[in-house]
Amino acid sequence: MLTPSFHISPTLLTHIKRITILVHELNKLRLSETVFAQLLHEAQVTSTYASTSIEGNPLPLTDVKRVLKTQPAQARQSELEVLNYNHALQTLQTPPTFTADLILDIHRLVMADLLPAHQIGQWRREPVVVNDPRTGNVVYLPPDHQDVPAMMVELVDFVVTQTETLDPILLAGMFHKQFVIVHPFMDGNGRTARLATQVLLAGMGLNFFPLLSFENYYNQNVTRYFQTVGVYGNYYDLTPDFTPWLEYFAAGILDELLRLEKQIHGTQTIDTRLHPYHQAILDFIAEHGLITDRDYAKLADRAKATRALDFKKLMEMGFIERQGVGRAVHYVRRK
Repeated sequence: MLTPSFHISPTLLTHIKRITILVHELNKLRLSETVFAQLLHEAQVTSTYASTSIEGNPLPLTDVKRVLKTQPAQARQSELEVLNYNHALQTLQTPPTFTADLILDIHRLVMADLLPAHQIGQWRREPVVVNDPRTGNVVYLPPDHQDVPAMMVELVDFVVTQTETLDPILLAGMFHKQFVIVHPFMDGNGRTARLATQVLLAGMGLNFFPLLSFENYYNQNVTRYFQTVGVYGNYYDLTPDFTPWLEYFAAGILDELLRLEKQIHGTQTIDTRLHPYHQAILDFIAEHGLITDRDYAKLADRAKATRALDFKKLMEMGFIERQGVGRAVHYVRRK
């Protein structure tokens, strides 16, 4: 059974505590559907650019935006890498059940038309080495390809059995590094690892999780990312300590949450920020299923015309919808 070596260092514990608090605070915020859609698009573009850039894709951010907008039918390899990754991101927007088949499906999406058919969505059947991208020298010998299927079953079993035990950050971090250690595919390991890791990180319980772009943190210092997530030498001679990677991994999550918090507050002008009386409407609906103007009049000392504006604002922001006519008019949460 897989038993990664690590300990909860003071740095790691501090990061996890701060992340927990930030998730709680972010979940109190509200965004209109329009603003959410805008931030989601920005996050997906950033993630696509960063994750492909980490693997050496030469396209600058402006070209990535162009490719995603125009969706060229005859795409070059660099463009196809961008299109594939973005498609995978959108496919995983609602986190699916975590299985070995999911990992294979992610690889199929990421590497479509980029590898021979027998290498796409299949555990590798050939030996492979990892080179230092700067020198070209071999720095790591992954496990023999014959051992890969059993190791991936072991890794997925570890994730499934520890989901209720380990903090999602620790679990996702351990998966990410072990995946890189196993190196289960001939190519596309990094992109597949980062996407599969996001599926696990959704367990943090952040309402705005799709707006995060962890890849951007790694891309800011690619050398450090590779140094912490990777290992050096022969797999069969190593017993890696996961702690330094977990500290770096948690620091990246914290950095991204702080960025998102700042971004959301930057979008919340006076016109888009919810006030206590707006929240009172939402809380009443959550408890009773609907609210009428008469109900609202009892909750807040607001004139009838002002109450109508309050309902209108919440409808424009995508939180509620109006139902009924005449005296039967009431408001419910928008589905």
